[in-house]
Amino acid sequence: MPRTLDGQITMEKTPSYFVTKEAPSRVCTMNCQAKLIVVVRDPVTRAVSDYTQTLSKNPGLPSFQNLALKNSSTGLIDTTWSAVRIGLYAKHLENWLQHFPLSHFLFVSGERLVSDPAGEMGRVQDFLGLKRVVSDKHFYFNQTKGFPCLKKPEGSSRPRCLGKSKGRPHPQIPSEVLQRLRDFYRPFNHRFYQMSGQDFGWD
Repeated sequence: MPRTLDGQITMEKTPSYFVTKEAPSRVCTMNCQAKLIVVVRDPVTRAVSDYTQTLSKNPGLPSFQNLALKNSSTGLIDTTWSAVRIGLYAKHLENWLQHFPLSHFLFVSGERLVSDPAGEMGRVQDFLGLKRVVSDKHFYFNQTKGFPCLKKPEGSSRPRCLGKSKGRPHPQIPSEVLQRLRDFYRPFNHRFYQMSGQDFGWD
């Protein structure tokens, strides 16, 4: 990480930190006072989105249900598949709480980031001790992508939107497979709500 002067905040992001077993101890070795922002979304939607992104790079991928279920007759979920495993937020948070207190975390709702980006960004700014600068006037909804985008900053030729890999239409997944996943995640989601002190309303 670069040197950070008084009055500066240095940020770094990667989706893999939260789910990597060794990450909490390594981050704490660097700085146990770090503030941690975790964006979470409905783990079923997240798994389908993960699959959609992988499918775009690898069109020969087996079907979602073949990867998500150990076998279709028992309906057992395959937790060795990363698209499923990543959504076990309670398990990942347990690992982090061995190194950081809950007060160092802000959990941002991926759903509210889409429906109310300024509201979620307000929470982020408060958590970081920043003046609320980012507001509704900084966003517009991109109908094509189905996501909010940042309006064009001064001196820039175009607005900032999520990349090409975001906002792809999801493939049709059998509803019974999605229901099995919802049932599978429910106890983990409730545990995560208890641990984080936030009900994300995913079921």
